[in-house]
Amino acid sequence: MLLSLALIFLVGMSLGKLFQLMGLPQLLGMLLTGILLGPGVLNLLDPTILALSTDLRQIALIIILIRAGLNLDVYDLKKVGRPAILMCFIPACFEIIGMLLLGPRFFGLSLLDAAILGTVIAAVSPAVIVPRMLKLMETNYGTKKSIPQMILAGASVDDVFVIILFTAFMGLAQGESITATHLLNIPIAIVLGIFVGVLLGIILAKLFTILRMRDTGKVIILLSLSFLLVTCEQWLSGIVSFSGLLAVMALGVTLNQLKQAVTIRLSLKFSKLWSGAEILLFVLVGALINLDYARNAGFLAVLIVVGSLFFRIVGVFVSLIGTNLDRKEKIFTAIAYTPKATVQAAIGGLPLAMGLASGEIILTVAVLSIVVTAPLGAILMDKTYRSFLSKD
Repeated sequence: MLLSLALIFLVGMSLGKLFQLMGLPQLLGMLLTGILLGPGVLNLLDPTILALSTDLRQIALIIILIRAGLNLDVYDLKKVGRPAILMCFIPACFEIIGMLLLGPRFFGLSLLDAAILGTVIAAVSPAVIVPRMLKLMETNYGTKKSIPQMILAGASVDDVFVIILFTAFMGLAQGESITATHLLNIPIAIVLGIFVGVLLGIILAKLFTILRMRDTGKVIILLSLSFLLVTCEQWLSGIVSFSGLLAVMALGVTLNQLKQAVTIRLSLKFSKLWSGAEILLFVLVGALINLDYARNAGFLAVLIVVGSLFFRIVGVFVSLIGTNLDRKEKIFTAIAYTPKATVQAAIGGLPLAMGLASGEIILTVAVLSIVVTAPLGAILMDKTYRSFLSKD
């Protein structure tokens, strides 16, 4: 396992730097590292680390969401208002509708299987989006109209909304029925996640005021509480809907409001943690990519990914109707809402594992959505933000 970790970090960092020197996002090099070291090519990764892949990727995701919360100002979100709320739901709904139209036509899927596929690929990737939005906030691109803040908040809730829909549709495929409770789970998970995160943020702010401790200790406390929040989501599954990841972000936002001087220092420490976590996350996502699946699906699978993205982009533009964003800013927002990676890697294989007849094609399209959209979205964001957004 130690050899595998050494290879992940050394090769991932090297290829990431190489791609950066070529003017491409580092995550491309990290994804390629995972593909090369993974079971599909060189098979150099220890099975133990592959078995822990889900947990390790979740830790990396928690780190970036804490960092996002520590940098997100509620006042900026209030300035955005209605569009920030619409961005949480409308683009994902449009993409699922697109899959309901395209899935039966391209692969002969039933409407239910197409709906499951739609929810698998409809979630955007915080791991790709969040670091870039934080960079825009640090360099003051688009911040006057709170564009990066709106994208940050929308992308976080978008994932919660899609995963709950996925769970409901999978239950339907296994003979359950969708009831009013399934629909209520969406607002319950969001509200409860925000409430618990805010409450913990208030308690931590008071604790940091009373106790004198080094920032390193505060980082450990924040990470430990975040791990507990995500674990609570698993414990409460089937009892009450609760979004642990949203609670993690709300915790960071609350601390930012109450202890801003502290959160500035903590944000810097989490930025350093992310340097290693980012390599781990994307290399392990790359290791999940099955090249045989991708080759077998071929052109049609790529076409359906691109087609569903068109519906998502339309949903973004619908969400931004009536805003003061100009055409270029709206295009950038649509671009920022395209990358897929973490959620697809987490749930893409579940339909196949649970014996769904269309499980293999769902997994294939999920994998290709990562291969196509994560690099494309990252490249387009990196290349366009200077010309599409104003620097304040």
